Amino acid sequence: MQVSQFFDPKLLNKYNASGPRYTSYPTALEFNDHFNHDDFIQAVKDSPNRELSLYVHIPFCHTLCYYCGCNKVITRHRDKADIYLDYLAQEIALQAPSFTDYKVKQLHWGGGTPSFLTHQQITTLVALLKDKFDFSDELEMSIEIDPREIEMDLAEHLFSLGFNRLSLGVQDLDLKVQEAINRVQSTQFIGDFIGHAKEVGFKSINIDLIYGLPHQTLENFAKTLDKAHEWDVERISLFSYAHLPSRFAAQRKLRDEWLPNVKLKFALMKLSIETLCNYGYDFIGMDHFAKPNDELSVAQGNGTLHRNFQGYTTKGGCDLLGLGVSSISSIGRSFGQNIKDLQSYYKAIESQQHALERGVSLTDDDILRGEVIHELMCNLYVDKTIINEKYHINFDEYFAEDLPLLNTFIEDGLVENTEKSIKVAQKARLLIRNICMSFDAYMKKHVNQQRFSRVI
Repeated sequence: MQVSQFFDPKLLNKYNASGPRYTSYPTALEFNDHFNHDDFIQAVKDSPNRELSLYVHIPFCHTLCYYCGCNKVITRHRDKADIYLDYLAQEIALQAPSFTDYKVKQLHWGGGTPSFLTHQQITTLVALLKDKFDFSDELEMSIEIDPREIEMDLAEHLFSLGFNRLSLGVQDLDLKVQEAINRVQSTQFIGDFIGHAKEVGFKSINIDLIYGLPHQTLENFAKTLDKAHEWDVERISLFSYAHLPSRFAAQRKLRDEWLPNVKLKFALMKLSIETLCNYGYDFIGMDHFAKPNDELSVAQGNGTLHRNFQGYTTKGGCDLLGLGVSSISSIGRSFGQNIKDLQSYYKAIESQQHALERGVSLTDDDILRGEVIHELMCNLYVDKTIINEKYHINFDEYFAEDLPLLNTFIEDGLVENTEKSIKVAQKARLLIRNICMSFDAYMKKHVNQQRFSRVI
C-alpha cells in the first residue's frame, strides 16, 4: 500500500468537516424515547440472528482524564462497584431469558475502566454471565485496561477466566502531554505488563493512541509510536482527539493554545500512519492498525470486515446486547440505549425491571442505507447488483437524490461511480466519513455539525 496517497493537504483541508463515525446507522442522535421495552423485546423475537455479542459497561475510573468523552463515574471507593454489580446482576437476570436460544460469540468489557474491579468482582461477574448465557466454545473475550491502577498478576487472573484479548489505554507516553491530560503513567510498567501478558498466553493485545492532544509534537509522538512497535502489540487503535468543551466539561481544562494547530495535527496523523505502516502494520478502515496475520487484516482483505459500536470487528453478524449504564444494543431491526445516569439506572432496574431509556426501530430505508454505509466504511466498495437483488430496487433510481452528492468526490478522483458499483479510492480512506454522509438521510437535519467530531 502506498501510504503517501492518503495525505493530499488540499483534499484533507477541503473535506475536514464534522461528521458521524458511523458505528451505527442511524446514529445515536436519532434515538428517541418513543422506542420502549416492548419494542426491544419484539425486536429480539423478530431478529433472524441467533448469535450474540455481549457488551458490559463498567463506568468507574479512579481519576478523570481531561480529554475523555466517555460515560464514567470518577471515584476511588471500590464499594461503589459492589453496589453497581448488584444492579448489573439484576439486569443480566432480567435480560437473559429473552436470549436463551442465542449463542454468545463475543464478550467485551468497556467503560470507564473495567480493570477498576477487584479480582473477586471480575470473577463473580464472569461466572454470572456464563451462568445466564450460552457461551460458544470459540469465544472472543476482551477487556479494556487502564495500566495505571493494576498489578502484574491481573494478566494471569484474566486469562484464567477465559479472556483472550486485552486493550490498554495508552494515548501518549510523553510526560508533558500526560500531565496536561491528567493521565501520568509508567512507560516501563506498560511494556512489562504487555510482555508478561504475552508470556501468560494472550495472543491479541491492542493499545489505544490519540493524536491532537495538548503539547504533542512530531518528535515526542514519534517516540510513542516507536514504543508501540517495540512492544510488538497485535493491534493499534489511533484516534483523533475531538475537542468539544461545550459537550464535555473536563475538556475545558485543556487550553486551546496547548492544542496542535490544524497543520500540526495533520502532520501528527501523517506521521502516525506512515510510521505504523512502515513497521509492517496493515491500515484497517480509517483508524485501526493490525498485523497482517491478524483476523482484522484478513477480514479486510477478503471483504468481510464489519463495524459496530466497538469499532471495526470480525463479528458483524451477531446481535449486540449492551448491559450496564449507558450501554447500547443492536438487536435485529433496532438500536436501544440504557439510561446514562448511574442513580437513574438503579431506580429503573428496581421500578421498571429494565434500564432501556431510548432507541429506534429501523425502517426499510434505514436498513438499506445502513448496509450501503457499512460497505463503504468497511470495504470502500458497494456492489450495486448485490444491493439491487437483495432489496429489489434499482440502485441509481432509489438513490437518485443522493448520488449527485458524490460528484465533488468524483471530480477530485476519490470515488468512481459506475453502473455496477461505487468504488472509493485508497487515497480517500481518511475521508470515508464524508463520502458516507452522501447516503445519510438524517444529515440535513443536523445543521450544527459540532454535534459530531471532525473527520481529521
